[in-house]
Amino acid sequence: MTEQKMNVESFNLDHTQVKAPYIRLADIKEGENGDRIHKYDLRICQPNKGHMDMPALHSLEHLLAEKSRNHTDKVVDISPMGCQTGFYIAMINHDDYDEVVSIVEKTLNDVLEATEVPACNEMQCGWAASHSLEGAQELAKALLGKRSEWTEVFA
Repeated sequence: MTEQKMNVESFNLDHTQVKAPYIRLADIKEGENGDRIHKYDLRICQPNKGHMDMPALHSLEHLLAEKSRNHTDKVVDISPMGCQTGFYIAMINHDDYDEVVSIVEKTLNDVLEATEVPACNEMQCGWAASHSLEGAQELAKALLGKRSEWTEVFA
């Protein structure tokens, strides 16, 4: 099978060769005025072997989006992958990988201490019935338990 280069960076990643969990710099885009967007791949589950359940993923998304901003003003967006195996973290003008790892670690510790999911209501969320604080905290605890592996992307 001939491999065709795709426009989307993650479509060019051999998902059979990675070892979750990990955090990797997936892409850098430079704007016309010199701003740089760094897109990080926070992979939680092993591709094609496991995935996050939607209520837990949804709550973890809300918690990461809200709590990460307590540790940096560089977060542009945190969005879940459609395959339900991780998140993309977009940061502006932030190329310090070790600090990104530290921000993720601090944020996951915040998730463990949370008593509610932020914006978990019909006014602020498009599917407020689909949340699980406990599920998000289980994901955070498991991910933190493998903290020493986050910088190892490939098996």
